[in-house]
Amino acid sequence: MAFRSYRAPYLNWLIRLGACVGGFSCVGSVAAKPRVAAERQLTFASQNHNLDNNDSFSPDDRWLAFDPREDDTAIAGNAVIARVSLATGEVQELYREPLARPWGPGVGAANVNPVDGSVAFIRGLTSATAERPYAMWRRGGAYVRTESLDALGLLDARDVIAPFTPGALRGGTHRHEWSADGRWIGFTYNDALLAALEERTGEKVNLRTIGVATRLERGLVHVPPGPENNDGEMFAAVVVRVVPRPRPNSDEISRAFEDAWVGREGYRRTDGGWQRRARAFLGNVRTSEDRELTEVFIVDIPERIDVSGATGPLEGTATLMPQPPHGAEQRRLTFTATRKFPGVVLEPRHWLRSSPDGTRIVFLAKDDAGIVQAYFVPPQGGVITQITHGAIPVQSCVRWSPDSAFIVYVSGNAVTVCDARPTSEKFGVARALTQPTEQLPENVDWSHDGRTIAFNRRVLTAGLWRQQIFLVQP
Repeated sequence: MAFRSYRAPYLNWLIRLGACVGGFSCVGSVAAKPRVAAERQLTFASQNHNLDNNDSFSPDDRWLAFDPREDDTAIAGNAVIARVSLATGEVQELYREPLARPWGPGVGAANVNPVDGSVAFIRGLTSATAERPYAMWRRGGAYVRTESLDALGLLDARDVIAPFTPGALRGGTHRHEWSADGRWIGFTYNDALLAALEERTGEKVNLRTIGVATRLERGLVHVPPGPENNDGEMFAAVVVRVVPRPRPNSDEISRAFEDAWVGREGYRRTDGGWQRRARAFLGNVRTSEDRELTEVFIVDIPERIDVSGATGPLEGTATLMPQPPHGAEQRRLTFTATRKFPGVVLEPRHWLRSSPDGTRIVFLAKDDAGIVQAYFVPPQGGVITQITHGAIPVQSCVRWSPDSAFIVYVSGNAVTVCDARPTSEKFGVARALTQPTEQLPENVDWSHDGRTIAFNRRVLTAGLWRQQIFLVQP
């Protein structure tokens, strides 16, 4: 993906007294002379330093994990996962792929375990060739421990030879996210067998969905040997059911994507009980007019993911996607078909994010003026609440402060913080942390202690536009 450059009228935005839209009196506005914090450039080398909209800070907030891929879609040719010291700018390689070729295996999209600091990332198949290169369905999750960098671990097992193995998948996992307790990992998934079936028949059956994995007492998931098979340390399961042709005006979905864990410790259900583990995600439905629309969903994840559910075997079949375990319950949280601009927006691309206290799930949608704003919905469902009301759209993913009080995002080409406390008189009041720049800030992330926000911005470095890491205090 080419880097993006945004020019005027955004550059004049910060000197305006926050314009109010849609009858909201100055909520979500930015002061005429905002207190802009001093930002600090952390990396300078002539390579990219991609934070990838992931959890990049080490548990002690001393390091940021990144990958140096050439652009967003260039994981196949990338060989390195690294981290940089916030104190010194020292860069340390965490993993270098010994089999690197232009077609794979490829590594990228680092995510840091918030408990032990191990770094998970995408890794393509070791058997990658020019004829069978890195692809959405030919990759998996790997990790390294920062205290033993020579030891690569494989998270999810892969078995593409029938009969298939429960706990192993038959395709590719992507954008791995550790849970707050460091014991589970979530990911998106595409199936290799259904990709091949789709190529043969032309029928759309290779549908993106959501999965999770965790270590079980039985240990490694072992699979039969094969050129594209591998054992895995975790038992993996698809937890969201997708269908090729959702019924109009139903909650069936054809795609599940852009997912995130809900709360550090889950959320409180409507019955008063505590749901310890859940993933929020976007799902594509069909309206009563048979038009595709993207809405917010949630799936409650059972403690046991190794028991098959009613829709089919965990491992799937030659023509059926792996199916969710018993007790996985997916629900639709938003119903936006009657809004002036219905649905969750897909541009800017963004991942859902839950407040750490598990009370709110933030997403992006257009207001009645057609401006992209941040909204939240409770994990139990119910009323959608608009957070931002700026005259300039939200341009990035949204991240929460560790205390669930504020959100950070990019708007007007500036890193911006907004009060997200529904009971506060300052709810929706936004403040730019950085001056607007021609190059769009990206990939904002908030440190565990709440004192630092990291982000990417393109900088002309040795004659090339390179993604550098910057730091700013909220």
